[in-house]
Amino acid sequence: MKIEPFSLALASPLSTARGTIDTREGFLVTIDHEGTRGIGEATPLPGWSESLDECRTALDRADDIDDWSAALDTLDGTPAARHGFALALADARSRAADLPLYRHLGGDPTDDLPVNATIGDGSIDETVAAATAAVEQGFEALKIKVGARAVAEDVERVATVRKAVGNDIELRADANGAWDREAARIALDGFADTGLAYVEQPLPADDLASHADLRGRLPIALDESLATHSVERVLAADAADVLIVKPMALGGPDRARSAVLAAHEAGCEAVLTTTIDGALARAGAVHVAASLPDPPAAGLATADRLAENLVQDPAPIDDGHARVPQEPGSAPLEDG
Repeated sequence: MKIEPFSLALASPLSTARGTIDTREGFLVTIDHEGTRGIGEATPLPGWSESLDECRTALDRADDIDDWSAALDTLDGTPAARHGFALALADARSRAADLPLYRHLGGDPTDDLPVNATIGDGSIDETVAAATAAVEQGFEALKIKVGARAVAEDVERVATVRKAVGNDIELRADANGAWDREAARIALDGFADTGLAYVEQPLPADDLASHADLRGRLPIALDESLATHSVERVLAADAADVLIVKPMALGGPDRARSAVLAAHEAGCEAVLTTTIDGALARAGAVHVAASLPDPPAAGLATADRLAENLVQDPAPIDDGHARVPQEPGSAPLEDG
C-alpha cells in the first residue's frame, strides 16, 4: 500500500460544529490487488470521522497486513481510513473487470445523475437570487440552508423561493441541527404550504426520539445523526423519512450502498452526498448513487467548494446533472 498525504485549499472557508476550516487534508491510498492498481481517498473531517492523525495511524496499521480483507477489518472505527482503502479496492476490482465502478456494483448503464444545488443562508433577496440562478443553470432540486436566522425569516425565505421558482422545482431545507424542539415545530408548521421535499436535521444529532416525534408534519431527513448513531439504530428508532448518506462518514462505498439498500428496505429514501471531499471520493459517491435504481437528486455538486483538486473533475456538473464516469474503475488515472 502507498499512502500519500495531500492538502486541498477550499474556495471559501467551511463552517463546522468544530470551527472553521480552510483546507481539506487527507491521504491518497494506492493498492495492488491481484496485479491491478486501485486508488482511493481518505479525507477525514472531525465530527464526522476520525482525526487526520488517527486516519494515518489506522492506514499504517492496515499496511502491515498482507491479507486485504483482514486489513479492511482493522479499519472499523476509522471511517475515513476505511473509505480510502475500500474505494481503492473497489477501484482495482472494477478495473480488473473492465467496468466502471457503478456497473461493477450492479447498476444499469447511465450517462448522468441528477444533483441538487445548495443555497446558502443569505438574506431573502440573496436566497432568491441564488435559487433562480441555480434553476437557470438546470438544477431541478435546491437545498436551502436554514437555522442561522430567526425561524420566521427562514419560513419567509423558503416561501419566497417557492414563489420565485414555481412548483416544479424540488425544495429541501437543511437546518444542520440548529433548532430545539419548539423552534423545529414552529418551522415545520410554517413550511407546511411550501411543498418541501424534506427538512434535514432539524434537531441536534443525538436526539432520535424527538426527530421521530416530528415526523408527520413534513418528511424528516437525518444527516449528522448518522455520524452519532448507526444506520440500523436510526432506522429502528423510526426517526427519519430520508437518510443523507456520506460514504466518507460511513466507511466506504460498500457501506454507503448497503446503508441505502437498508433504508429502502425500511421504507426510507436515501440521498448520497459528501463531506466536501476531493475528486476521487466524490467520483466514488457518484458511482454509488448511479448504481441504484432511480436515485433522487444527490448532494454531489461540490467540486466548486475546492480551490484545487486531486485530479481533473471526473464527474463534472452540467444542466443540473453529474456526469457518471464510464471508464473502468472509479475515476480515470492521470497516467492512464
